[in-house]
Amino acid sequence: MKFSETAWKIFNQAIADYHIHDNVDQEISNPYPSGSLEHLLYGKNWIDTVQWHLEDIIRDENINPAEALLLKRTIDSSNQKRTDLVEYIDGWFLNKYQDITPNSDAKINTETPAWAVDRLSILALKIYHMNLEANRETANQEHRQNCRAKLAVLREQHEDLTRAIDNLLFDIENGSVKMKVYKQMKMYNDETLNPILYQKSEK
Repeated sequence: MKFSETAWKIFNQAIADYHIHDNVDQEISNPYPSGSLEHLLYGKNWIDTVQWHLEDIIRDENINPAEALLLKRTIDSSNQKRTDLVEYIDGWFLNKYQDITPNSDAKINTETPAWAVDRLSILALKIYHMNLEANRETANQEHRQNCRAKLAVLREQHEDLTRAIDNLLFDIENGSVKMKVYKQMKMYNDETLNPILYQKSEK
């Protein structure tokens, strides 16, 4: 089974497991061995799935402002965990390919394997929820038709993205693409880099 097929299967497993209870506060129960790539992929999608629903909740026009602020903090924390895990997955790939010597004319891809996997995880969520909307009985026919058209596009994106991911890994393995990773270096969560945060401590 190709890597993209494995990842897609795990992502959809995590989505299905989450929706058994459909509660943003439920604890993850990762079925894969700690340290395995499968464990990382399941954990990655679980973060994405919980955050998907947090983003829905915070858009409630009648939400209590205090609750919204707490949710915003939770979403910020989730974003940081997501970024950290993506970088950890890239570390897994770096370790896997550490003995491969790139060709002298090897190219550098604009996106690392793990960030492409990040997009695949989000795409799995889009397809899951768009499929729900395309078949929602309480929606009118026009809504369902529009969602079915969007679902067709998302499925085409899935085909293209999985092919691109597998091609990228193949090119890294044969040396035609050099794997190079840069940390995201997000600044807004860092108390030493966000001026709103560090100016408070300087007063």
